[in-house]
Amino acid sequence: MAITAAMVKELRETTGAGMMDAKRALTENDGNMEASIDWLRTKGLAKAAKKSGRVAAEGLVAVAVKDGKGVAVEVNSETDFVGKNEEFQIMVRKIAEAALNVDTVEQLQNEVIDGKPVSEILTDAIAKIGENMTLRRMVVVTAPLVVNYVHNAAAEGMGKIGVLVGLDGGNEDIGRQIAMHVAATAPASLGEADLDPELVEREKQVLTEQARESGKPEAVIEKMIEGRMKKFFEEVTLTGQKFVINPDLTVAEAAKEAGTTITGFARVAVGEGIEKKEEDFAAEVAKTLSGA
Repeated sequence: MAITAAMVKELRETTGAGMMDAKRALTENDGNMEASIDWLRTKGLAKAAKKSGRVAAEGLVAVAVKDGKGVAVEVNSETDFVGKNEEFQIMVRKIAEAALNVDTVEQLQNEVIDGKPVSEILTDAIAKIGENMTLRRMVVVTAPLVVNYVHNAAAEGMGKIGVLVGLDGGNEDIGRQIAMHVAATAPASLGEADLDPELVEREKQVLTEQARESGKPEAVIEKMIEGRMKKFFEEVTLTGQKFVINPDLTVAEAAKEAGTTITGFARVAVGEGIEKKEEDFAAEVAKTLSGA
């Protein structure tokens, strides 16, 4: 029986198995879908399907830099234990290195490492380790000089927070200082012009309402809003923030003194924005030991 792409797709969606494993299962079972599912289960290749609905909010962020291109990749797992697993760390490092060859996470899913696309490598890891895992995102920073920094490192080049800073001029030292600043302060944007307009408008509305509650004249209120918005921009933009290394300077002033211009940055923290299910430590250990 001819094995079609639609059959392979259906089996992959049903079992979570990799493309080549699904194709092999269908070939071995003459296209019979139920028999192919059982074949994959027997081989231990359908385990991923049981895990796919579970929240993966732990894991690691890995960074890699080459020839003026920096990437930060987030690979999630269900528990923090997996982030300490050497095999998981090796896989994440290889995925980050592969990310240097592509521009989007969709392209990265199809990038081949050791003869397999990343999507299949993840499926195999889910089956072997027994936890849901996701390649959640990747970010890219390009510049004449890209410097990376990992906060709370679990291994070389990977940890809970990964930062990339792009510079035009300067050196690794100032780049690392700025990257450490980004890790600590989590700025919303590089400068005022880069801020999300909706965020700016929302903040302005809140500050306007607060100012009007003071009962002061409209002209005074306008001045109050102007001053408060200026402070807001200083607090949330990288170039406007006080430099943590030397609070007497803004980050922009510190960069200028070092003979460099910040062209871009990225800060990726594990699990940010994912709604985590509260679970006590004992329950987490029990779940891990049971393989549930």
